[in-house]
Amino acid sequence: MATQTKLIASESFSAQVRRGGLTSTECPCREMLKDVTSPWGVLLLIVLMGDVRRFSELRRMVGGVSEKMLSQTLKRLEAHGLVHRKSYETVPPHVEYSLTPLGRIVGERVEALADCIDTILPDILDARRSPPSPKHAYPDLASTDDPVTRL
Repeated sequence: MATQTKLIASESFSAQVRRGGLTSTECPCREMLKDVTSPWGVLLLIVLMGDVRRFSELRRMVGGVSEKMLSQTLKRLEAHGLVHRKSYETVPPHVEYSLTPLGRIVGERVEALADCIDTILPDILDARRSPPSPKHAYPDLASTDDPVTRL
């Protein structure tokens, strides 16, 4: 895989960002990150990890998304090579969406992030209700009540 070879041979995206690089709005990674991490992008990737889905099924499963936003998000994910669109010439039209192999790789990471957030959600909600404290600003990673060490 050329993509994996590139990642091994060069500095990672996240390392470049931490170093202060990749500030250009023209960077293709930034555009893809924006589309993948959009509210609808995240949910669609997770839903499509499960199975091939029709447009109407996706709309029902991802509550609150309009047809326009669903269509736009699917087109962006398809343009990035993450989603495959298969159209059947029937009346009425029948279109199915699935993840490509690259989409599965990204989907697994998005799923892991969503699962991590779900796991620590009680702590996040507590933090919202409590004023910031030094413990929240500089958590002791060795602490047994630290949500990160519980994962």
